[in-house]
This record gives sequence, structure tokens and C-alpha cells, in this order.
Amino acid sequence: MSESSGGPADPARILVVDDDPTVAEVVTGYLERTGFAVEHAADGHDALRRAGDRRPDLVVLDLMLPGLDGLEVCRRLRAAGPVPVIMLTARGDEEDRITGLEVGADDYVTKPFSPRELVLRVESVLRRSRAAAPGRPVPAVLRAGPLVVDPETRRATRAGVELALTLREFDLLAYFLEQPGTAHTREELMRRVWGWDFGDLSTVTVHVRRLRSKIEDDPARPSLIRTVWGVGYRFEPGPAEDPTT
Repeated sequence: MSESSGGPADPARILVVDDDPTVAEVVTGYLERTGFAVEHAADGHDALRRAGDRRPDLVVLDLMLPGLDGLEVCRRLRAAGPVPVIMLTARGDEEDRITGLEVGADDYVTKPFSPRELVLRVESVLRRSRAAAPGRPVPAVLRAGPLVVDPETRRATRAGVELALTLREFDLLAYFLEQPGTAHTREELMRRVWGWDFGDLSTVTVHVRRLRSKIEDDPARPSLIRTVWGVGYRFEPGPAEDPTT
């Protein structure tokens, strides 16, 4: 039984959305054997109906769906409320993967993929959506200028207004606030925030861009999340002296 499934009396509910019956059968089988309760939808409209009837704990969503595509399904799911989404994409469709992250997907897996890899990603996303990583104490409320981040309740505000952050955006912001003034490589952020030693580093870039759009006064001239050329990113807790750099 998977630790993240919540035990036999309360398994996490996963909605698998894929129009390929073979892929859906394999993914569903692996997730069920791991201990999850799985529903399958073959198209976007069915997925939204099922999610509306009973909200899942996580959605595994194919990007290429008949009628209503995965990007629009993701947008509508996110508009209805927070739910982690892992997208399944075809290898080489980098632009579509980036767009998927921009509309709110928390992670993606490229086809063809190892079902076991997908299970590991599902477990990782669920752990982060429910609590801090195992063995890691929940830090106190984090503050920096107008930003307040509460890791225990998973709420973040800017000047008193709650921020609509995805799972990964919240974790990324909290990680930055925990280590102000420290330069981080994208590889380090991938390990610490996503929990992976490998992966497409453009995932980090997209999430930094999205986070800037939500916390910066001028995302085009960021003063909080600064780019450190040749290294990665650094969070500045106070106003920068020169916001153009």
C-alpha cells in the first residue's frame, strides 16, 4: 500500500483522463495496485463532469483529447478550485508542455513513459499537496515585505490579498522565502522543490515566470525573484537598489 494513498480506508482518488484505452488501462492498473482509488474518463467533458460530481485528489490528464483538449480541461479544473494535475504529453511537444505548466499543471510525463515513473510522480505530488515532505518539520510562517506564506495551512498572501498559487508555485515561493539572498541553480530547485534528480529544467523557468507574474509589481522588471546570470535565481527579501538588473 502506498504511503500517499492514505491507507485502505481512505485511498487517494485519482482521475485518469485519456482517450487511448490501452494507456488508460495500464495507468489505471498500476495506480490501483499501488493503493489508489482510480476513475477513468475518456474525454474532457466526461472528466469535468466526474470532477464536478466528486473532486479528485489528483488528475492524470492527457494533453491530446478529442473535443475538449487537455489544456482547456486543465484551465477549467483550476478555475473550479485547487487540484493537482499531472499532464501526459507526446515527446517533443515542448511548446505544449510549457503551455500546460502555464495553465496550472503541476507536473508532466512524456510519452512513452514508464508506468512506475508516473506512479512515483503521483506520490510525490500528493505528498506535497497534503503536507511538507516526510521528515521535514513544517517551518513557521514566512514573511518578506508584502508576502506572507504559511506552510502549514498552505496559504500565501501579498499585501493581505490571498494568492492563487498552484502546488509547485507555492512550494517554490516557500523555498525562496526560507533562504533569502541565496542563489539557487535550476538543478537545485528541481531537486528541492520538485523532488527529482532529473527532468526538463524549463519546468523551473516556467514556474519562476508564473510566480513573478503573481508577486512582482512589474514582472518584466522583477525585484523579488532576481535572475543570477550563469547560475539561476535569488530571492531578495527587500527592495532592490536597481530594479532594471
